[in-house]
Amino acid sequence: MAKKKKEPETEQTLDISSFDSPKTADEYEKQIYDLQQLLEISRSLCTTLELHTLIESILYITMAQMRVLGAGVFVLNSVDSRELYLGSNHNGFEVDASINYAIPIDSPLVSAIGAAQEKVYTIEELRELIPGDRDLAIIESVHPTLVVPMILKNHLNGILLLGERISTDPNDCGYNDYEKKEIYTIASLASIAVNNASLVEQSSTDMMTHLKLKYYFFNSLTDKLDSAFFNGQNLSVLMFDIDFFKKFNDTYGHACGDYVLQEVARIIKKSIRAMDLASRYGGEEFTVLLNKANQKNAVSVAERIRKNIAAHDFFYQGQHMKVTVSGGVSVFDIEENPVSSAKVLVDQADQAMYVSKRSGRNCVTYADPKLLESMDHTNEEGLR
Repeated sequence: MAKKKKEPETEQTLDISSFDSPKTADEYEKQIYDLQQLLEISRSLCTTLELHTLIESILYITMAQMRVLGAGVFVLNSVDSRELYLGSNHNGFEVDASINYAIPIDSPLVSAIGAAQEKVYTIEELRELIPGDRDLAIIESVHPTLVVPMILKNHLNGILLLGERISTDPNDCGYNDYEKKEIYTIASLASIAVNNASLVEQSSTDMMTHLKLKYYFFNSLTDKLDSAFFNGQNLSVLMFDIDFFKKFNDTYGHACGDYVLQEVARIIKKSIRAMDLASRYGGEEFTVLLNKANQKNAVSVAERIRKNIAAHDFFYQGQHMKVTVSGGVSVFDIEENPVSSAKVLVDQADQAMYVSKRSGRNCVTYADPKLLESMDHTNEEGLR
């Protein structure tokens, strides 16, 4: 009878049987403990959907489980990226500011380490596998002790690097088979989690400006507002509207309008901290959430954004264009402005922005409660 043809595997699974069978009671207890740890790691990683937080978890889990002094992970840095990027996704590694830590997803290195299943690599093994490879030199520059592919459904979506090992034995510099299987499993779990976070990233990101969408902004603001209320901290919202935006579409076409939106979004994102959140609120409006920012800080950031946009040379198809924005700032303060709704805080910034429009545009207004009470809301639409 002919043997039944084995169907190719379509999904990656956690192969518990890959761990070596214990030979002693101590080894048996260690294996049970490690499996429990993997379950906890899986639960932790797969319930974290914010990519920045997830990367931090991957780094600390790797360092703790494998007893290394550093860890780093190359991942796609945007939803449409064609490169795996290290960026700030490392802990305990010394990076060279002159090196661009980016690896194209179609590079020989990615193809080589993504081809083998359940395989991790030392730098020496990679030198033999792809001698003289330029991208391998990038990885070598941080001196990892182990390179671990992050593979999901036969596709590599990240590269995990392990730093110097912690050991009391100066001769113990290698990894045994059990440890290699363990870190490969952790990398596989991390790969699933990164993929899930990337899907959330795609569904919550405006593809034109690469900023977050309105609903994501409101969800984040609601969570941060609850935390600020509980901890007695400040929280600020900035709102911006591009002045006379319609003229760019009418004069140069909608492609020009798209260019202006993209450039303004890029300037806003570059002008804030990594812990802050910028979104495309709708049309030509943008919002920014500033964590732990009081009135002085928030107005200062809003002014910086306004000035950076006004000073920028918007150059489109041979035309130099002047672009300005009007801004509004609102601040949650447990004593002076104890709002309990994200919508109220955003509406305050929106009303302050209209004051800026009425004041001649290209300026920023703080949403002082007394100012808001005296506002005349007529002819708001005509100011756009």
